[in-house]
Amino acid sequence: MSFRPLHDRVLVRRVKEEEKTKGGIIIPDTVKEKPQEGKVVAVGPGARGDDGKITPLDVKAGDRVLFGKWSGSEVTIDGEELIIMKESDILGIVDKPAPAKK
Repeated sequence: MSFRPLHDRVLVRRVKEEEKTKGGIIIPDTVKEKPQEGKVVAVGPGARGDDGKITPLDVKAGDRVLFGKWSGSEVTIDGEELIIMKESDILGIVDKPAPAKK
């Protein structure tokens, strides 16, 4: 993909949501809510502070993030639906849990 966000913007791909509930009920597309979790595809260089210095972003490509329901702008790039949002719209980074010890 040949797209690079500017400043403190982040390009995010939504993760696929489950088609069924845990009880086995299939959820139709018409009532499904869009997931609020995604994977960062690309990030901008950072925000420019009052002193003119660029502050790098806390997120990086490959991070799984949570964002608000109405965050960002939906765009289509190379036939794929993605979201461009400011880093401040991201609520947090989802860390992978540590492997359980036996």
